[in-house]
Amino acid sequence: MSARSVLAYVTVALPPLALAAVGVTHPMHLTATSAEYWRNLHIAILPVFPLLAFAPWLVARHAGALVAWIVGVLGFVYAAFYTALDVLAGIGAGGLKLDGMGMATGTVFGLGSHIGEVGSVSFIAASAIAAATAMARVRLAALPGAVLVVVGAVLFLQEHIYFPVGVIGQLCLALGWLWLCVLIERASRDRGPLIEAVDETAVPTV
Repeated sequence: MSARSVLAYVTVALPPLALAAVGVTHPMHLTATSAEYWRNLHIAILPVFPLLAFAPWLVARHAGALVAWIVGVLGFVYAAFYTALDVLAGIGAGGLKLDGMGMATGTVFGLGSHIGEVGSVSFIAASAIAAATAMARVRLAALPGAVLVVVGAVLFLQEHIYFPVGVIGQLCLALGWLWLCVLIERASRDRGPLIEAVDETAVPTV
């Protein structure tokens, strides 16, 4: 197994595993007692959420430039809008509650929920497209991984990273993406590793 293959597997599995681990400790409710941990937890995982967007792009980019662009744009939308949810309903709400302004948390929760839903739906779309490309490439062998990533993405929309359902969703993502990446790596062995010198046509440029 090459170093680049190992890097690919870590890239797709580590972010959801980290979120699952954090989700086990995530308070179920924002209270005066949990506010400080709620706020600090969301500050700590702020850079982790956007990393989930790499997995569908890594899987889908082998289907060609157009699919890579579509999944890349969806991943960008997810990262931008879901980060807003984390900032508003996580950091902002926790900070307001900690400072005794609990009456304002409903506003930031509402804003965060509506904005974050755009990101979550985009992530589901990116995951479904990536899963479909894997099915097209390796057929029924990809089915378990495809089901896992779609289920995980839907659970992410419904329960975020709350324990237990949200944590299960993140574990589904980690296992599903790893499954698909291993299969694609095997199918692409003659063409090089999963992470390789990327053709300019397959990467969105500014």
